[in-house]
Amino acid sequence: MKKKSFCLLLLTAVLLFCAACGQTQTVQPEDTGDKDQYMTDPVPEGKPAPVEPQDSDVDADTKYTCTISISCETILNNMNKCVESKKALVPEDGIIFPATEVEFSEGESVFDVLQRVCRDNAIHMESNWTPVYNSAYVEGINNLYEFDVGSLSGWMYNVNGWYPNYGCSRYQVKDGDVVEWRYTCDLGHDLGSGMGE
Repeated sequence: MKKKSFCLLLLTAVLLFCAACGQTQTVQPEDTGDKDQYMTDPVPEGKPAPVEPQDSDVDADTKYTCTISISCETILNNMNKCVESKKALVPEDGIIFPATEVEFSEGESVFDVLQRVCRDNAIHMESNWTPVYNSAYVEGINNLYEFDVGSLSGWMYNVNGWYPNYGCSRYQVKDGDVVEWRYTCDLGHDLGSGMGE
């Protein structure tokens, strides 16, 4: 009797295991699709692929220049949504840091350049590390944070007019790049690019 019960239990376990195997092979979670290990959608053709921070070699002896700016102009048209205590932090023209040519070292990321520009110009900047995306996430610049101007607001960056679909620590700056940090009040749509587009 014990042998028969054991065999039945073993057969049930094998059937369940096989059913589970079949399911995992044929059903892929919708949210992963063909994303990489850091949940990045495939990079559009002709755009630079991300470079993982742990894989980048910064060569402090090789210097290049890029242009960087920081703007919150979109808030000017959305002051009614802006947190009252933050309204005084919005510059009249919305420009926190005008387009300026700065030097950087080969191998540095957009995040590295932003950190240095903010530090050198006494501009407040706060970020946190997001392991799932293997990148820093910029929460606030000039004390203006995500959600300060509605639930779809926050900071985004673009390089040469393209809003990358991966974090700023993974975008390696090239000589002559134009980097813009811009505040969005509508998940990027007011900047001409929705998230992930």
